[in-house]
Amino acid sequence: MVPAMVSSLTRLIIAAVAGLVVASAPARAHPHVWVTVKSTVVYAPDGSVTGVRHAWTFDDMFSAFATQGLESKQKGVFTREELAPLAKVNVDSLKEYDYFTYAKANGKKTPFVDPVDYHLEFDPKDAVLTLYFLLPLKAPVKAQALDLEVYDQTYFVEFALAKTDPVALAGAPAACRLSIGKPKEMTRELVQMLAQIPADQQIPADSYGAQFSNKIAVKCP
Repeated sequence: MVPAMVSSLTRLIIAAVAGLVVASAPARAHPHVWVTVKSTVVYAPDGSVTGVRHAWTFDDMFSAFATQGLESKQKGVFTREELAPLAKVNVDSLKEYDYFTYAKANGKKTPFVDPVDYHLEFDPKDAVLTLYFLLPLKAPVKAQALDLEVYDQTYFVEFALAKTDPVALAGAPAACRLSIGKPKEMTRELVQMLAQIPADQQIPADSYGAQFSNKIAVKCP
């Protein structure tokens, strides 16, 4: 039985993980859920950063579990309206985990507030869910250096930037430049270490997750 939430998006993941561990044992204990990330840094007309717009695509196994038993007019297809309650649960659950998104403006931590403009979409071809949401900064900030990281501190959820167009700037001053730092490759030693951790055991925050953070940096003159 998986214990209280380590760092997943919803309580549904607890039950999902319990089922997946039983079905796929012996599986690697961590991570349990995989998310592909696309992010857009959003700017105001005055050149200040106002927030980050995320699109997070969940792996097919979690997507199948999350939609299990969900009513829909067409079998195997879910509309945005039918997914609205699940989207709200996901977004409400993010707050406890700082939305898995960490920002620094000019070297200082910059907090976010509750997400807005959120919804879930289901891709029937790949049978996966994607959560879209805008994560506003508590206050807009003009930053010569903006650093963003997306990761789960306990590595319960693995976040990976999309292979194509993973990050974009919306409304940024023309002179701003974007760079991306992808997580380092998993070593064989770390894979073996993670495999030895029981599925029902918590990993202390920052023990592993920070090593696999997705880094986004924007430099503006």
